[in-house]
Amino acid sequence: MTNTRFNQLRGVRTWLAGVGLLGLSACGAMQPPPTAQSIAGLTPSGAVTLTETVAAGMTGGTGSLTFQGRTYPFRIVGTVIGPGGASRTQAVGKVYRLNRLSDFEGPYSEGTGQAGFATSGKAELWMQNQAGVIMHLTGASEGVVFSLGRDEVVVQLAN
Repeated sequence: MTNTRFNQLRGVRTWLAGVGLLGLSACGAMQPPPTAQSIAGLTPSGAVTLTETVAAGMTGGTGSLTFQGRTYPFRIVGTVIGPGGASRTQAVGKVYRLNRLSDFEGPYSEGTGQAGFATSGKAELWMQNQAGVIMHLTGASEGVVFSLGRDEVVVQLAN
């Protein structure tokens, strides 16, 4: 088996394991999403751009992380805690508490605001994973989503 094929299979296994972790996190295994108080006094360790699409109760998207002078593309997949809807969000922001690139990947709790209907307009996302990495992103969204104000997503660096 070639190295390329092995890396593709490894990536698929990692991605499927991440999706499996979403089921656990939806059962309350993850901490609540961070807030402005969570980053008070912290210096950003990187920057992120993100495009996220919600269709029904699923979330997917792509983005890029700039960390230590390099840019790394990534993918996200997840669930909306609630009935879902259809929307697209484009956001940019800062990353906090990222010391090693490997800490960036994994399941995140994503705070999207208050429970209820979110419609087109300003978007603010707060995300935190179990390694303590926090992302705070702002941008614009189009569409309508009904959620409980919290999503669960898995971030995986692209090869």
